Amino acid sequence: MGLELRRTDRGMTEAEARELLERGEYGVLSTADAEGRPYGLPLSYCVLENAVYIHCALEGHKVRNMAANSRVSFCVVGATELLPSQFATRYESVIVTGRADEVFAEEKQRALEGLVAKYSPQFLDEGSRYIAAMGDRTRTFRISIDSISGKARR
Repeated sequence: MGLELRRTDRGMTEAEARELLERGEYGVLSTADAEGRPYGLPLSYCVLENAVYIHCALEGHKVRNMAANSRVSFCVVGATELLPSQFATRYESVIVTGRADEVFAEEKQRALEGLVAKYSPQFLDEGSRYIAAMGDRTRTFRISIDSISGKARR
């Protein structure tokens, strides 16, 4: 289910990659427009079942790109540590590829609740009110996980 790794000795198991994906603080979404021009940006996300969920404004660069080309990549970097004397870095990362599709109604609500639960777990009631008040001002997308690959230097 993973992407091909050049350094197979640093590969994570699928379970390790999924664990890192779930606990990551933010990820970088990479899209391409209709002409193939790449665009990457960091954003918050949550994982529900076998999908990554993101939210965004009603319009913008990434929304236009995903409308033109729904194939995306999503990367999360976990713990890192510079090793200056070794000219190296300890790291852990995971890359997901898949298709981004806008979600609506119950699925959108679950995704927005998932974001609140991840980033503001002590404010679930307030988060529910915020979703009710602002939900129409945001778009929510599901990135279905087609492949997942993790890599680490420990």
